[in-house]
Amino acid sequence: MDISEETRNGILLLKPAGRVDSGSCGAFEQRLVQAVTPGPASVVVDMTQLTYMSSAGLRALLVAAKKAKPAGSRIVLAAMAPTIREVFDMSGFSTLFEIHANPDDAVKALG
Repeated sequence: MDISEETRNGILLLKPAGRVDSGSCGAFEQRLVQAVTPGPASVVVDMTQLTYMSSAGLRALLVAAKKAKPAGSRIVLAAMAPTIREVFDMSGFSTLFEIHANPDDAVKALG
C-alpha cells in the first residue's frame, strides 16, 4: 500500500492505493492519527485506488476516528469500491463514518 497526499482548500486528502491489510494497516493508522492530532484538522480518505480493506484496516480507521474526536478533527471517506462498501455495511462501520461518492463531494462537505 502506498499513500499519496493532496491538499484542497485546507483539507488533507489521503489516498491509499492497493490493499490495507494486516501488513500495511500500521502505516495507514500512523498516517491517519498524525493527520488528525493535535487538531483540529479535516481529512478525506480518498479510496479511489484502494482495492481491498481488511478488518485490520477498519480498526485503523476506528483508532484514528477516536483520536480525531477529542482533537476537534474530522475524517470523511470517499470513493469506496462496492466490495469495500459491503465490508463497511456488514460491519456497521458505514454508520460510524460520513461516506461520499467522490472526493469533491467530501471536500465540499468539510468546507
